[in-house]
Amino acid sequence: QVQLVESGGGLVQPGGSLRLSCAVSGSLFSIYAMAWYRQAPGKQRELVAGITSGGSTNYADSVKGRFTISRDNAKKMVYLQMNSLKPEDTAIYYCNRRVGILDWGQGTQVTVSS
Repeated sequence: QVQLVESGGGLVQPGGSLRLSCAVSGSLFSIYAMAWYRQAPGKQRELVAGITSGGSTNYADSVKGRFTISRDNAKKMVYLQMNSLKPEDTAIYYCNRRVGILDWGQGTQVTVSS
């Protein structure tokens, strides 16, 4: 059973930075494309950033140039570096596979507010 555990969220002022981490249990992590998603209050969950097994990345237009996704296959970790945060980035952030979605973890809350 694969488990996803997100961490690193918190309260940050506009313009600030956070680094989210996602620990993935189970085998075969390195062959799957992974992604970060987020869900703001009253909104549907949306894709924020994805990374292939080979390290190619893609981003939602709303975060392009501010967020960076990365992965460490040896540690089975996925990261999301978030810079120049805006109030509209406030959401619960989740990691999961890009395709073949697993059971969702608890996510990590990111709140951007002054």
